[in-house]
Amino acid sequence: MTDHAQALREFIRENFLYGKEPSFSDDDSFLDMGIIDSTGVLELVAHLEGRHGFTIEDDELVPENLDSIHNLVKFIKRKTQHLDVSA
Repeated sequence: MTDHAQALREFIRENFLYGKEPSFSDDDSFLDMGIIDSTGVLELVAHLEGRHGFTIEDDELVPENLDSIHNLVKFIKRKTQHLDVSA
């Protein structure tokens, strides 16, 4: 498991599962499993922007970017790669 995946699992455990151990795979949909709702997505976005120093645009608020650990890790890598190139 990557550092990003581990950190995301910890964030989800603390903020959405109230300390219970996550029982989902890296490919499971947060929305389908009822882990994160639309308000939770906003909390997740705020966390990602604060932790990684990038802005998530409205057109990036799609399940392909935010609806599983796997999708989030890919999204973070894309966004931070862009930051590294422009720095």
